[in-house]
Amino acid sequence: MKGDDVLWLPGTDHAGIATQMVVDRRIASEGLSREALGREAYIARVWQWREEYGNVIIGQLKRLGCSCDWTRERFTMDQGLSRAVREAFVRLYEAGLVYRDKFIVNWCPRCRTAISDLEVIPQETRGHLYTVRYPFAAGRGGIEVATTRPETMLGDTGVAVHPDDERYHGLAGRTVVLPLVGRELPIVADRFVEKDFGTGAVKITPAHDANDFEVARRTGLPALVVMDEQGRMNDNVPERYRGLDRFEARRLVIDDLKAGGYLVAVKDHLYNVGHCQRCNTVVEPYLSTQWFVRVKPLAEEAMRAVADGRVRFVPPHWVNSYNEWMGKIHDWCVSRQLWWGHQIPAWHCTTCAEIHVARSAPAACRRCGGAALRQDPDVLDTWFSSGLWPFSTLGWPDATPELRRYYPTTVLVTGFDILFFWVCRMIMMGLHFMKEVPFHQVYITGLVRDAEGQKMSKTRGNVIDPLDLIERYGADALRFTLAVMATPGSDLPLAEERMVGYRAFANKIWNAARFVLLNLDGETTARASTAPPPRPSLRLEDRWILSRLQRLAATVDGHLRGFRFDETANALYQFLWHEYCDWYLEMAKPRLLPGVPPEEAARARAVLLHVLDAVLRLLHPVMPFLTEDLWQRLPHDGETIALSSYPAHVPAWVDEAAERQVEALMEVVVKVRNIRAELNIDPARRLPLRYVARSASARRTIADNAAVIATLARLESVEESPDPSPPGPAARAVASGVDLVVPLEGVIDIGAE
Repeated sequence: MKGDDVLWLPGTDHAGIATQMVVDRRIASEGLSREALGREAYIARVWQWREEYGNVIIGQLKRLGCSCDWTRERFTMDQGLSRAVREAFVRLYEAGLVYRDKFIVNWCPRCRTAISDLEVIPQETRGHLYTVRYPFAAGRGGIEVATTRPETMLGDTGVAVHPDDERYHGLAGRTVVLPLVGRELPIVADRFVEKDFGTGAVKITPAHDANDFEVARRTGLPALVVMDEQGRMNDNVPERYRGLDRFEARRLVIDDLKAGGYLVAVKDHLYNVGHCQRCNTVVEPYLSTQWFVRVKPLAEEAMRAVADGRVRFVPPHWVNSYNEWMGKIHDWCVSRQLWWGHQIPAWHCTTCAEIHVARSAPAACRRCGGAALRQDPDVLDTWFSSGLWPFSTLGWPDATPELRRYYPTTVLVTGFDILFFWVCRMIMMGLHFMKEVPFHQVYITGLVRDAEGQKMSKTRGNVIDPLDLIERYGADALRFTLAVMATPGSDLPLAEERMVGYRAFANKIWNAARFVLLNLDGETTARASTAPPPRPSLRLEDRWILSRLQRLAATVDGHLRGFRFDETANALYQFLWHEYCDWYLEMAKPRLLPGVPPEEAARARAVLLHVLDAVLRLLHPVMPFLTEDLWQRLPHDGETIALSSYPAHVPAWVDEAAERQVEALMEVVVKVRNIRAELNIDPARRLPLRYVARSASARRTIADNAAVIATLARLESVEESPDPSPPGPAARAVASGVDLVVPLEGVIDIGAE
């Protein structure tokens, strides 16, 4: 509408873990499993599910009136995007930024995959802190360690103390015996140990704790995995515990420690336990071979892009969160032990174990020449492909005209909950592959919550389907409600009462437009223009509404530029409901009655039509359906309101004198209406009004517009009076520049009142 070349490209990602969980439940209801189906048949079932349900989000966006270019809709598993994913992975590998290694990851035993730190939700848990005695291998005595996870001690390979802790001076280098197992463990000194936590000595389980893994790397301790991928104890533990779920094993280990005299103390302990965001299972730190992206060099450039203003956050306080996360970022584990997603483009030689990262399957192993090559079974994190979205959807890695034309984009709008999942990674990927930021402004929205401010979840049963709300209130009322509540930095508690009010607002606009259109007969409509008539011929109320329209255009433009959608919606509401409908329409109605000179009626119609046309265009981005429907009924040559010009602020039409005068008239009308309401005077009863002007300008304003005041306040007369105190009962009020008197003789029963 403002003449810009605009692209809003729609699409969805493949939601790897979430989709696989849904499909797993579906096939389980049929008595099947992923393994029983096999990978190829399972993937076919996922595509079948997507065909059935994958367009729900797109359907909601369309019903909401999102003005995307639907011919460009993309999906992260599309052929073109899949090619871009392979290309990006290979290029990162060739640049030394992708590697494969054993590392501690967040492991979900139910989803049976690694998950990111961002997908681990800490939950405050009431548990216990267990103090266990590890006897020295030689001599009497031992060392006491504290742990909240005694089942993992079966995988201990050492005990650590702080080198400056006097209690353990001289113990580094000695060995202890691991209770229940009998394995000898060395005591090592490391500054990671917190002297004030527990006993000041900690057990080191490198395969099941991230900090312990780092200690083991520094001190040369081995790592022993004691659980399988489902959280069951494996064959690296004594036979008594094998096959037990980790929490069953915990109970048995505690019992055996008691029986053996190793359990020194048990204390209540409140601590955070990580849970899987998807299935709420307790996450296990787990040593696993995974693929990683070295992100520190990418993050440093991404932080510079924000620091030097190439990327700007709205609200700006999100810069702090962005910098904090980017500043302490770890290498990104991008492999997932799933079947649904982009399979990692790496092939393992089954003869010599050489790994080939390539854009397509190699014919033979480059090391041994063998032809038996197996593709890595893991898939990439969904956010890897989503991180490429700003340029992969435009044809990258090819240098397409669309890529040159639309990259980088101007604005990204997103919720704060995926700032780190998505926004940070798009900036890093865009800078690395395109050498330019993917967008210049990031508008961070709040979350839409229920009426009580609770986050929507299926568990709470408070999820609101926008399609249900659209059926009841219309898409425009829902959109306007969301806009008016979009205060920067705040969530949106969505109450249906608000939508009831904004549905009434839509009805008010409809009725106002209908009134204007009814007063344009066929002949008039055919030759009508949406341009205002010449200014010298306009009455005061015409100059006032045209001036207010110009101020509205400037206000809305400023608020939209500043991402103040709440203020935009409020300004439109105030103008349409109050200034245009409540005041100007009522002022103009008498000028459209039979007997009014044709040229006067024509001027009123012209102003009504001009303002309606302009305000519909101003309102269109917020309420597209209503405005399109009404605009199509107005006289114009355009195809759609979406391609009409957005009203620009024209300072020459601002008339401060007219605004002051009409405000004075409105104040007089409101004062009279208040008198009528306070004294319970019949609204249909016409009253006399006398006034005493305290200035020449006030006298002129009232005298010149007495007919307008009489119409709006339902008065039989408006007369200037030199005497502010007429005989008989009267009601008095003071307005700007005038004293008002409403004689009440014969109007009310004074005694009763």
